[in-house]
Amino acid sequence: MKTTTSPAIPLWLKTSYTAFMAVLIPVYWRYYGPTNFLYFCDVALLLTLAGLWLEKPLLVSLPAVGILLPQALWCADFAVQLTGNTMTGMTAYMFDETKPLFLRGLSLFHGWLPFLLVFLVFKLGYDHRAFKGWAASATVLCLIAFCFLPKAGEALPDPNLPRNVNYVFGMNDARPQTWMSAELYLVAWIALLVILVYLPTHFLLKKFCPTPAQAAAKRA
Repeated sequence: MKTTTSPAIPLWLKTSYTAFMAVLIPVYWRYYGPTNFLYFCDVALLLTLAGLWLEKPLLVSLPAVGILLPQALWCADFAVQLTGNTMTGMTAYMFDETKPLFLRGLSLFHGWLPFLLVFLVFKLGYDHRAFKGWAASATVLCLIAFCFLPKAGEALPDPNLPRNVNYVFGMNDARPQTWMSAELYLVAWIALLVILVYLPTHFLLKKFCPTPAQAAAKRA
């Protein structure tokens, strides 16, 4: 007798997230341009959308490996900015009154997306292939940003267009880093991301989350 499993993700969550993305995508496209969707966090948004509907563990595991630690840093930096102090400055744009409040409000997804991804990998299971998959994807995204997209501090006809996407020219969008050659920095940056960000996240998810098979068995 054939058994079936019920959907792992409730329909209200799928539709709510889809409605959010239906607003965010055209707004970001109009204000920031299409290259904005090459940021790690925006790639994570799109993968999560696909993962929600397809309920494929790999599709939610990839962004979980990639952004859980960086978004935790974003949340910490935002909290510090709220107190009037500065940590890394990565969330300073959230307090830039020249940007529409609605636009900045959309960026609050950085605060709740990590929690959603943790929920999803517990529901669907953590696919161990995600570490290699995201590491490879992040490397390609960094190479594209380095070779083809505006550098840090580059003058652009539209000041809202992204520059220094994924911080491939340094942590400051206003000017490139000067510690080392640009090429050496890129290699070091990718290595740092893989070794200090993605690998620890992979081990944590592997340790605490069920495998896809275990998650499916619980739903059967």
